[in-house]
Amino acid sequence: MSALLIAEQVLNGLQFGVMLFLMAAGLTLIFGVMGLINLAHGSLYMIGAFAAAAVAGATGSFLLALLAALVAAALAGALVELAIIRRLYNKDHLDQVLATFALILIFSEGTRWLFGSFPLYLDTPDWLSGPVRLPGGVLYPAYRLALIVFGFAVAAGLWLLITRTRLGIKIRAGENDREMIAALGVDITRLYTLVFALGAGLAGLAGALVGAIQSVQVGMGEPVLILAFVVIVIGGIGSIGGALVAALLVGLTDTLGGIFLPEAFKLFMDPAKATTVGSAFASMAIYILMAAVLVWRPTGLFGARG
Repeated sequence: MSALLIAEQVLNGLQFGVMLFLMAAGLTLIFGVMGLINLAHGSLYMIGAFAAAAVAGATGSFLLALLAALVAAALAGALVELAIIRRLYNKDHLDQVLATFALILIFSEGTRWLFGSFPLYLDTPDWLSGPVRLPGGVLYPAYRLALIVFGFAVAAGLWLLITRTRLGIKIRAGENDREMIAALGVDITRLYTLVFALGAGLAGLAGALVGAIQSVQVGMGEPVLILAFVVIVIGGIGSIGGALVAALLVGLTDTLGGIFLPEAFKLFMDPAKATTVGSAFASMAIYILMAAVLVWRPTGLFGARG
């Protein structure tokens, strides 16, 4: 296997990882601050993708499409928090799971009613089309490279928000002792709405960005939601840094596992059987990684020790 192919797959893993981070960052904030299990987070990812596809089709502007995805998902998240989610904070996790699962069905059928069952397609902008030659002679799609850079920029922005702003101080305090900050005069309901809208906006933005690589279709958020939960479990609930590290680990493990495991099994197995067995193990690799991390550190890589 050539070094250029390996380098390309590493970049693919990084790109997959930073998109998972955008999804998981909002989810881990919601889970960490509110203690809420939100299965409908993947639906907000889908809303962002459909909003971007609709605006891009109407205006031809990719940047306006991204803005529409961010705003639409954030508004949908805020409305859902105001109307439904805030009634679930004091409920047990089973009630949260059932209610947010119902939201998945509502969002899916509502999206199908508005846009139909056929996939939509979001074109990459002309100024990000074609490959870029990287050091070492690697040719890599400009759009995917831009996703990597953008993802790290968002991670840096979130870190600054959480560690350097008054809102970030409130969010961190809310993770540790929500009753105390409410007693100190912080409007906890408003804080929860802001955090939920922020997480929803990030999910919608991720959906729009990925929608330019894949098709935009009903139900596209559910597979990503499962991976996002894996990310926050590995990284540690409530940790933005942990979500970034875990997302990159999951992205690289999933991408490189799919390439290298079948090749490794070919060393001592029939090629056809090795491909089947290797692909099966590759699909389990991220869950094996999660199990290994939890055995070593049950609270996740960056989770607070109990």
